[in-house]
Amino acid sequence: MAGDKPESSTKEDGRAVDTNSPYYIHASEYPRHMQVNDALTCNNYNDWAQEMKNFLFAKNKIGFINGTIEKPEEGSLTYMIWMRADAMIKCWLTTTMEKDIRSSVKSTSTAREIWAYLQERFGKESAPRVYELKQPFTITRQDEVSVSAYYTKMRGIWDEIQTVSPVLCCTCSNCTCNIGKRLIKSKEKEKLYEFIMRLDNEYSTIKT
Repeated sequence: MAGDKPESSTKEDGRAVDTNSPYYIHASEYPRHMQVNDALTCNNYNDWAQEMKNFLFAKNKIGFINGTIEKPEEGSLTYMIWMRADAMIKCWLTTTMEKDIRSSVKSTSTAREIWAYLQERFGKESAPRVYELKQPFTITRQDEVSVSAYYTKMRGIWDEIQTVSPVLCCTCSNCTCNIGKRLIKSKEKEKLYEFIMRLDNEYSTIKT
């Protein structure tokens, strides 16, 4: 039936781009539109990156930043529509950055290069960031909120610390030493102790 056929965008280079294609850009989408809650700063890369990946995944564009949708050869049938889609993604990325960070990616030519640069600059283990996270963590207590709300708060801090300072695992060939498993198990025990120690006094029996 005619109504069952996928909607197509305007033709470009003799090809129609259907709505299921990662190259498809809806007429309502425009470059200068904030797609995340907060602009990228030097201190919020992990949250920003996760939101941006979710947005691009929903738009069927995640392949442009993770390298699975490679740039076609110049002159190929898909070259111009790939360039058009990549240009839109570059705009989405750069308009959600602070001015200084945006200036630092001007020399990059593709969305993939921008993403790789940001990962290199902000995604590595960061001792100052771990220190910054552990400061409020040391004074975090249940403070009469529900156990669920308290756990959610602690989990958020643990997750961010894990992101910027991941647990190292053994990379031996045909490893049988289980170093990684022991490290992870030890870390989980440490989290349990931290959680229990900061419970309110009404849970003193559990603490004991």
